[in-house]
Amino acid sequence: MFNLWKISFVIVALFFLVACKQEATKDTLEVAAKEEKVESVEVNFEEKMIDMYLPEENSEPRDSLVTHVMLHFSSNVIEKPEDPFQVEDIYKVFRDYGVSTHYVIDRTGEIYRFVSEDRNAYHAGEGKIEGVPKYENNMNRYSIGIELLAIGTKEEMMPMMSPELYDTISSKHIGYTDKQYDALQDLLIDISSRHHKLKLNRNHIIGHQEYAPERKTDPGALFDWERLMSDFEN
Repeated sequence: MFNLWKISFVIVALFFLVACKQEATKDTLEVAAKEEKVESVEVNFEEKMIDMYLPEENSEPRDSLVTHVMLHFSSNVIEKPEDPFQVEDIYKVFRDYGVSTHYVIDRTGEIYRFVSEDRNAYHAGEGKIEGVPKYENNMNRYSIGIELLAIGTKEEMMPMMSPELYDTISSKHIGYTDKQYDALQDLLIDISSRHHKLKLNRNHIIGHQEYAPERKTDPGALFDWERLMSDFEN
């Protein structure tokens, strides 16, 4: 009887050890799968970036740590009001005018890289952030520029076009798309992973109009800051 009980105990113990081993193996595989998935997402994000580098004379080597991202809107609406968002047209405008940006996000959420992050893009111009003298007329050195292909309100666009021209623009070209917000959030997370001084909050992610309110209106009243920042601040 004692031997039978002892054998039974050994069988139960073996069964328990096998079950624990299987559970541990399952947990290990799940962790590995999650890590592989994260790595895959990072690789895929880089792979889906479309490189359209501007000439080097449109930027300069970076010599300061990145602390900010500045958002803008862009279009070719003056030349092509019926088709204002061709990336090739935007590229030519930047190239020909000697200005630049690091990234462009089109209406479908595609991300184009015009300047590498280790260079200063010429996107900010003159402006200032109250209380921080080093940023005055000097924001290119400390920021990443992102252009979203979009058109603002009639009032915001008046410095660039006539009211009559604005009235001819299709409503589908006004404001921002869902895919642009999604792509922008992903891009900001990706950028912040490389720049530890850059925080994902409204002190560090700013609009051009906040830096230069007397001359700039972008990204404008149609840009939903609350939507953009909600995932970062919760």
